[in-house]
Amino acid sequence: MRSTATSSFRGLYPPIETFHEEYLNVSDGHKLYVEQSGNPNGIPVIFLHGGPGGGTSPTQRRFFDPQKFHIILFDQRGCGKSEPHASLENNTTWDLIKDIEAIREHLNIEKWAVFGGSWGSTLALLYAIVHPERTNALILRGIFLMRERELDWFYGGGTGALFPEEWSRFKNTIPHHEHNDLIAAYHTRLTSDQIPQKEQLMYAKEWSLWEASTVTLNPDQHSRTLSVDPRFALAFARIEAHYFKNKGFLDNSNYILDNCHKLQGIPITLVQGRYDAICPPVSAYELAKEMPWTTLKIVPVAGHSAFEPAITHELICATDDL
Repeated sequence: MRSTATSSFRGLYPPIETFHEEYLNVSDGHKLYVEQSGNPNGIPVIFLHGGPGGGTSPTQRRFFDPQKFHIILFDQRGCGKSEPHASLENNTTWDLIKDIEAIREHLNIEKWAVFGGSWGSTLALLYAIVHPERTNALILRGIFLMRERELDWFYGGGTGALFPEEWSRFKNTIPHHEHNDLIAAYHTRLTSDQIPQKEQLMYAKEWSLWEASTVTLNPDQHSRTLSVDPRFALAFARIEAHYFKNKGFLDNSNYILDNCHKLQGIPITLVQGRYDAICPPVSAYELAKEMPWTTLKIVPVAGHSAFEPAITHELICATDDL
């Protein structure tokens, strides 16, 4: 395990266009937006976005050398360009793992590298635990293990102690008597048929804005603006609340740490911001302790976002090293 200390940061690769886009029919009426870019004969790598419910963007292609990598992005169930939009039906962690395998089989890829941040790191770890034989390498950022204590940190006041003005707005949107479980309170308002759509959208924007307000070390107006886009916010908030209310659909809160020994032999790089207020470094540290073959890179001056310069630098270096 080592810390990053560099004054010259690598930046994202130049923008690139896709060479193929499609909708893949998977189970239960869901259609996934899947795109490919880079070198079709290169090293296959699949990008797993955050949230759950965050969707992908063209910028995320740029973490990879387009001459070296066959870059695959997809929007998970219910978000981004995938259909039906904001759907919670048959939308669980285990459905997503099956979807990743469906994409791999559809593209006739034997093994690939898996790249994910935040919830994408959770999903990447779980996918690799279930399918280690299909995983060449893991590059993970902003480690989130879907433990109850991590949810309590972000939705129970831990992050709120660092961002008190944003926390006050997020918390006080809900009546005081429900403050003991804000995930459940928002979940009800985001999913109940008794709540008018306009009101659901208001709660969705509040949920989304809370996360966007805490994602970077320095305030990021672009993230805040994107977070309240109606289409984005509705999918993001509904799907996140759905997953978090159900504790990620895992058997127990320690599921990943209990099963990560199954990843023995897979090269793994963890990139973690020292001042990540959403996913504090303790989770990355504890995961690396359970997997001593892992490379843990603590970035001294960074929060949670993949697009903070020092985080981007370490992710680019990690992909280049594959």
